[in-house]
Amino acid sequence: MIDILEWLSATTPAVALRRSGTLYMFVNAAHILAIGLLIGAILPLDLRLAGFFRKVPVEIVAPFLSRCAGVGLAAAILTGFCLFSVRAVEYAANPAFLAKLGLIAFGLLNLSIVHLGRGWKMVLSLGIVRPGLRFSAALSAAIWIAAVIAGRWIGFL
Repeated sequence: MIDILEWLSATTPAVALRRSGTLYMFVNAAHILAIGLLIGAILPLDLRLAGFFRKVPVEIVAPFLSRCAGVGLAAAILTGFCLFSVRAVEYAANPAFLAKLGLIAFGLLNLSIVHLGRGWKMVLSLGIVRPGLRFSAALSAAIWIAAVIAGRWIGFL
């Protein structure tokens, strides 16, 4: 595994990021913006699904916020992988980074269960939020907030 991580850190993009503070800054800024888009979309959606803001028609905002969160997640994963490649061996041994990856995996599992379930289809078609979906939404909010906290923690270890 170490060999793969060392190879990743020696790739042209990783070396370019290490050598150029400006390039690294732009990729890091893109990562932060992507996380902002993800969290900025998923938290209002999760809060609405969890039972807050009941006057907001969930069947109207859910598709839009879900797609925005998806774009943010894809961009965060792409830019995060680029940042990881700069110091892959060190990050792979960082407990906060490993916690962040675990939380992201848990968030993706929760997301898959929600989007493949009947509750999500009912939200989109009828605007009805079932109790199981309310729980999944509250869990989602907690998971993604914890992932952001774990991400910030990386630099302190």
